[in-house]
Amino acid sequence: MVEETKTNTAEAKEARKDTSKAPPRGVRMAKVFDKDAWKPKTKLGQLVKDGEIKTISEILDKGIPILEQEIVDVLLPNIESDLLMIGQSKGKFGGGKRSIWRQVQKKTSEGNKASFGALAVVGNKNGFVGIGYGKARETVPAREKAVRAAKLNLIKIRRGSGSWESAAPEANSIPFAVEGKCGSVRVKLMPAPKGAGLVVEKECQKILQFAGVKDIYSKTYGQTKTKLNHVRAFFLALKNLSVMKLQPDQYKKFGILEGGALESAPKDEKSDE
Repeated sequence: MVEETKTNTAEAKEARKDTSKAPPRGVRMAKVFDKDAWKPKTKLGQLVKDGEIKTISEILDKGIPILEQEIVDVLLPNIESDLLMIGQSKGKFGGGKRSIWRQVQKKTSEGNKASFGALAVVGNKNGFVGIGYGKARETVPAREKAVRAAKLNLIKIRRGSGSWESAAPEANSIPFAVEGKCGSVRVKLMPAPKGAGLVVEKECQKILQFAGVKDIYSKTYGQTKTKLNHVRAFFLALKNLSVMKLQPDQYKKFGILEGGALESAPKDEKSDE
């Protein structure tokens, strides 16, 4: 009897350890993707499954829209996801705790119909990142919709040295200042030297961590308490990094990385000698 009680207590301790590593309430563990069981519904998905397209950059550089999240799962197997805190739980005088669920209600003749919204971020921590919003009557479908939308909204960002004083250029920051705007919120991102850290809002720090940026400065304007607009403006600023054109000699000088690979100068442009 004594031995049985010892084994039961040991099993109970192991069960507690397993529950401590479990995700937050309402969040389900991600399933393991099975490539063989995947049946593509688009021509692009079939090319990816057949191995004719081997990198995600081949798709993003051509501007081809991604309509299946399995394409991202195949080309970026180490991609991770997380939910951003854009909501607030109920509390006295509006003092509730921050939550990953944004709860809204709709007035109907039958009564109030509640729905939950979630904002997800995905990335491989090496130059690829995406955000997506999902909404459903329950929390789990809302999360799945948000993760799917984030994978379909994946972008490739530019990284580079954040200081001209560095002897060896390292892609720890962004190469130049950019801005993004959504609603009344305007976000300006600026390069930062090594060791400065992520001087941005906490939820925006998650986006930079998934993108692989280590040091950055930022300025925000407008109603930044509206987290949804704040995060979207921040993401648009990162998206504008790929819009600016650079001189051919600046690619190697600042060690600019586009995605996870070193970007080379365009072939149709020649540097002045």
